[in-house]
Amino acid sequence: MFRRSVNLKYILSLVPGKRRLGGYRFLPIFFCIGGFIEWIMINVRIGKETFYDVYRRKQSEREYQQKIVHGLKENDDPP
Repeated sequence: MFRRSVNLKYILSLVPGKRRLGGYRFLPIFFCIGGFIEWIMINVRIGKETFYDVYRRKQSEREYQQKIVHGLKENDDPP
């Protein structure tokens, strides 16, 4: 178990900028990973849809359901 910890510390020490940035030196790496994941979600089609196609469809379905619920509530209330 401790051997893995030593190996991990060694691998992490290979990332440059330790003195200047400290723990924040990993931030650009994670920023790039996040951007890449976002690009995949926008551009890569699985079947016929991307992630955002599904998101927009589900959002419009939720809005439609809310309109139905609010419409029924307004019609049930006597004036």
